[in-house]
Amino acid sequence: MYQSLLILHSLVRWLVLISLLVAIVRAYSGWLGNKPFLKIDNRTRMVAVTSAHIQLVIGISLYFISPVVRYFLNYFKEAVHQREIRFFGMEHITMMVIAIVLLTIGSVKTKRKTTDQQKFKTMAIWFTIALLIIFLSIPWHFSPFTSRPYFRWF
Repeated sequence: MYQSLLILHSLVRWLVLISLLVAIVRAYSGWLGNKPFLKIDNRTRMVAVTSAHIQLVIGISLYFISPVVRYFLNYFKEAVHQREIRFFGMEHITMMVIAIVLLTIGSVKTKRKTTDQQKFKTMAIWFTIALLIIFLSIPWHFSPFTSRPYFRWF
C-alpha cells in the first residue's frame, strides 16, 4: 500500500503543477488583458484546487504509514537534526498544507468577487503564492533539502 500511494503521490504532483500553471496563466492573461471571466477560467480554478486537495489526501495518507515519518516521530530528538528525515517528517507536510490552505482561500475569494478583473487578480495572486510554496516544498531531484526522482513507476 505504501509503495502504491508513493507512486500515485509522485504522479499526481504533475497534475497539480500543470493545472495550477494553466490556472495562473489564464488568471494573469485575463487580469492584465482585461478579459471576461469565462466558464473555462472557473473550470481551471476548480481543477487546480480539486487536484491539490486529492494530492493532500494522498499525502496525508502517506504521512501516517511512512516509515520515514514513523522514524521521525519515534526518534524526534535525533531525527530533527537529519535533514531528509526532518524534511518529510515536518517541513514538507507543513508547507504543503499551508499552500493548499492558501489555494483554497484564493479559490473561495475568487468565487465571491463580483467583477471579472477582481476574480482574475485574486486568483492570480493567491494561486501564485501557493504555487511558489508548493514548488519549494517538492523534493525535486535538484533540491538542497532532499532528492527524489521526477517520476516513480509501479
